[in-house]
Amino acid sequence: MTVTYSSKVANATFFGFHRLLLKWRGSIYKLLYREFIVFAVLYTAISLMYRLLLTGAQKRFFEKLSIYCDRYAEQIPVTFVLGFYVTLVVNRWWNQFVNLPWPDRLMFLISSSVHGSDEHGRLLRRTLMRYVNLTSLLIFRSVSTAVYKRFPTMDHVVEAGFMTADERKLFDHLKSPHLKYWVPFIWFGNLAAKARKEGRIRDSVDLQSLMTEMNRFRSWCSLLFGYDWVGIPLVYTQVVTLAVYTFFFACLIGRQFLDPTKGYAGHDLDLYIPVFTLLQFFFYAGWLKVAEQLINPFGEDDDDFETNWCIDRNLQVSLLAVDEMHMSLPKMKKDIYWDDSAARPPYTLAAADYCIPSFLGSTVQMGMLSDLLFRLRHRFISLTMETLVTKINKAPTSSQKKSCP
Repeated sequence: MTVTYSSKVANATFFGFHRLLLKWRGSIYKLLYREFIVFAVLYTAISLMYRLLLTGAQKRFFEKLSIYCDRYAEQIPVTFVLGFYVTLVVNRWWNQFVNLPWPDRLMFLISSSVHGSDEHGRLLRRTLMRYVNLTSLLIFRSVSTAVYKRFPTMDHVVEAGFMTADERKLFDHLKSPHLKYWVPFIWFGNLAAKARKEGRIRDSVDLQSLMTEMNRFRSWCSLLFGYDWVGIPLVYTQVVTLAVYTFFFACLIGRQFLDPTKGYAGHDLDLYIPVFTLLQFFFYAGWLKVAEQLINPFGEDDDDFETNWCIDRNLQVSLLAVDEMHMSLPKMKKDIYWDDSAARPPYTLAAADYCIPSFLGSTVQMGMLSDLLFRLRHRFISLTMETLVTKINKAPTSSQKKSCP
């Protein structure tokens, strides 16, 4: 089952990711602990052999070998090769998820376009929808180990209700060395054309819309089949794997702590435990494990796609949409904002902080500031004029002036 942790990181907090480090299912610890233990044991064994078993001359040879391995191991482009490979794998993994076949668009069209509330109309809609789900099931059986274990033979497909016994006979009668996932698609087209002739589909535009959506659905299925058929070139996967394991094989010898009394450059300390080498193994080998898990998301790893759940969900929802919900409408009533031109849903106390004024553009604040400056300037001019007028009014007139002595 896919490991979901979105709710744990909904808000960015101090040490927000630390809670995720304690999870085991779907974690890097679960994927890598075996390889990590093997690497640590081999490193310890070589270290004990160097310290306790080798003679003086043998130690000198081992020390030269260790320095040689440490010097030339860094020339292996692990970061570049592994980083590009993981990026390629992740993009491929996400594209496969985006192109999973979902029948929702088709079930909307079938429910609204194929008319008839009688038993034949109901049978017609359910059969069309069943052909859609049968197409995706045949593809999932060919690419997913989990689905194949659930439906190992066509008898199991018939028993599950995706195909009738008569349809099974027609399916087996078609002799082809290729995968016959396209057969239900042909049945869908023929049945839709028959429904158009019978008037169950009242417009040719509706028929064209149905066929267009079914063709899109078939394209999703064929794309998954193509991803399963043509994978990342094996030579590239081999190069990446060899680069990582060769690098850490050299590190088993090259990262040993040598005798500090010999004065070798970079070997002034003898810490016994190679902390940073172990961390480097954890990161690089973990990176490779990520690619190993995502390169085929239709397996049975913790983060692989839940294809069996997709089959269950698609069948139940699609049959419900084209059968019980066909022409099913709730009674129309006036909404609570019928007489309110400024409709605004209420906020709870917990969501009160999210009640903010609407954003009107970044220049609105500039306009408000300009208007404020204009008002201040206008007020300043008005006060200045009032002061001048007051002084003029208080000044003595010519009749009030005194004559010169």
